[in-house]
Amino acid sequence: MGKRLVITEKPSVARDIVAALGGFSEEDGYWESDDFLVTFAVGHLLELLPPEEVDEKYKRWTLDTLPILPERFSMKPKGKDAKARLKLIGSLLERDEVQSVINACDAGREGELIFREVVEFLASDKPIERLWLQSMTTKAIKNGFTKLAPGNDYDGLSAAAHCRNYTEWLSGRNATRALTRRLKTRSENAAWSAGRVQTPTLGMLVDREVQILEHNPIP
Repeated sequence: MGKRLVITEKPSVARDIVAALGGFSEEDGYWESDDFLVTFAVGHLLELLPPEEVDEKYKRWTLDTLPILPERFSMKPKGKDAKARLKLIGSLLERDEVQSVINACDAGREGELIFREVVEFLASDKPIERLWLQSMTTKAIKNGFTKLAPGNDYDGLSAAAHCRNYTEWLSGRNATRALTRRLKTRSENAAWSAGRVQTPTLGMLVDREVQILEHNPIP
């Protein structure tokens, strides 16, 4: 009899699903019933390779190697714990009785990315279904499993998530190296970090601080 592998973003969500559906036995790192296997990802298990691991020529921070534009974006596990969890998920995916995979990560762009990164890294070609939960009550979970959508219904969301991830890497890696080389002095050797989120956020803080400093109180 076939089973479906459920992958959640957090251990707590996996436990909620197991409790709501019932009939599971707890194994080492996952739960199993007659119809399902449930495990979790613990957030992002993978990260994009840094430039120096993409090509050795990027080991030195020089302006002549910019912009860094990889032909493809490769990923690696985020440490030993992530590697072990990926190995476990991979072993569950490879089981003959697993006929499909259910994306039970958080309902949103980042949850979609966390799941897609895992199945792409593990080179899974098994059909994907999407569980879209915005409430973790038992009723909502049971109802969600009756309304599973085909995974390709969310291909657009997946593409947007990957695009955000890649553009963040491109802007951060290139801008940080460019600024560091341009602003480096004999007394300043630290990296000048820049990024998609941190740079405009810091810009807002600086603008506000300037406004405060330029304020002239009038009685």
